[in-house]
Amino acid sequence: MTQKPAVVVRALHATDKAQWSALWTGYLAFYETSRPQEIHDLYFERLLGNDPQDFNGLVAEADGRLVGLTHYLFHRHGWSAENTCYLQDLYADPQVRGLGVGRALIEGVYRAADDAGAPSAYWLTQDFNAEARRLYDRIGVKTPFIKYSRA
Repeated sequence: MTQKPAVVVRALHATDKAQWSALWTGYLAFYETSRPQEIHDLYFERLLGNDPQDFNGLVAEADGRLVGLTHYLFHRHGWSAENTCYLQDLYADPQVRGLGVGRALIEGVYRAADDAGAPSAYWLTQDFNAEARRLYDRIGVKTPFIKYSRA
């Protein structure tokens, strides 16, 4: 019987750039899009920055390599004195799906929100993302909100 590798969630480090970039490229490809290299560089820089209103990054590591990522930020909410936490990106390498990477990353964001005094965390996904939605239905609560964008 093969033992599943342990998944460790940790903060993103500057030395993670190449592996992070490969994962983020996979994430973007899943959503049938891409970004130019200057956006990769800018986003990575923001993830490592000191601005409390900017993005934060966590990665999942197994067997010494990065196998997942999540990006989140804190922002004000008009109905609460505390900030809320928005989980923007979540991705697990398809080769390790089923190891609990997505759950571990979401729980890492929950811990970060708790540590920052943000009582709520939320995220969006596309309706066709059935595999991820099975996890989200177990770890979160689906809301009745529908997203609109500028035309």
